[in-house]
Amino acid sequence: MGAVTIPFFISHQGCPHTCVFCDQRAISGSRGNLPDREQIRSAIGSWQRSAAGRPLEVAFFGGSFSALPEQVQDELLAPVRPFLESGVVRSIRVSTRPDCLDGAVVRRLAGQGVAVIEVGVQSMDDAVLALSGRGHDAAAAEAALRCIREEGLTAGAQLMPGLPGDTSAGALRSLERVIAAGAAFVRLYPVVVLKGTELARRYQAREYRPLDRDQGITLCKQLLHKAMRAGIDVIRIGLQAGDGLNSATVLAGCWHPALGQLVRSELYFDLLRQLTATLPGDAPFRIACHPSRLSDVIGQKRRNVVRLRPSGGPILVRPDDSLLAEEVVVEYLDQCFRGSIVTDLNYNISEV
Repeated sequence: MGAVTIPFFISHQGCPHTCVFCDQRAISGSRGNLPDREQIRSAIGSWQRSAAGRPLEVAFFGGSFSALPEQVQDELLAPVRPFLESGVVRSIRVSTRPDCLDGAVVRRLAGQGVAVIEVGVQSMDDAVLALSGRGHDAAAAEAALRCIREEGLTAGAQLMPGLPGDTSAGALRSLERVIAAGAAFVRLYPVVVLKGTELARRYQAREYRPLDRDQGITLCKQLLHKAMRAGIDVIRIGLQAGDGLNSATVLAGCWHPALGQLVRSELYFDLLRQLTATLPGDAPFRIACHPSRLSDVIGQKRRNVVRLRPSGGPILVRPDDSLLAEEVVVEYLDQCFRGSIVTDLNYNISEV
């Protein structure tokens, strides 16, 4: 049973830099105020009542947690401790910068119940990091991820494909390097140009061209596939939709409120196109998939079904809980064609 995450946003708190892409207040919808003890206790109690017995995880997102003064970190973690000790909360997750972690910091956080640390890596290309104003290099990210793993905690990496100077091949190398350094999971945030940022100025001055939505989906599809083959979870694709991200704040880039589903759906479309390539153009057939993947297989607004049969030929998609989540079966007359988006697709990053 998956944990319910109780999010607390500490927008830009602790971070010593303002990167060219950053507007944490828009991303989180937060004004940057830290939650106090009573707000933390109250939120956990409220989530406990609505979680229907599912385990809880407290997460501090948005800022650089380990760069906060130790006293502030203690004030945020202290009200969670009783819930940890009683078993109401299973774990604590924090996000931070690579250059704000070492063995002593990780051990201190672990001693206060932190079990997962997400690192804002963004890229593993030093030139891209410099152009983005990150203030650290790729070696710092590798060291941070290894340190988390060596101290027995779970490490996650946040990557941002499409930053200034980045390439599709570079984004793939970044993913490969964070996996090699010990990341157990990844978030993919293709660049979104937010109004009022330095990146917006560069975009408006035609000094920078971001990935558009289609380019971002194509790239993230290949990154997701690479991670799946490596056995690494991609727990999020695209920034969370909310009050802070809308047509008034997003100037350009790859953003959609359901970007993750669009990306996963492309994997299933590519597999289905491959499995049905030899069928007559107007042949009716059926598709079976795991029940949890019906919407991904069909596609938003039936996009995959329409593209498979532009002429409108009949396609029935049915659930089959005997299949794995990554599998589909195409049934045509007395023939069955079975495939997996993990093992039966091959991509060339140069095609992006």
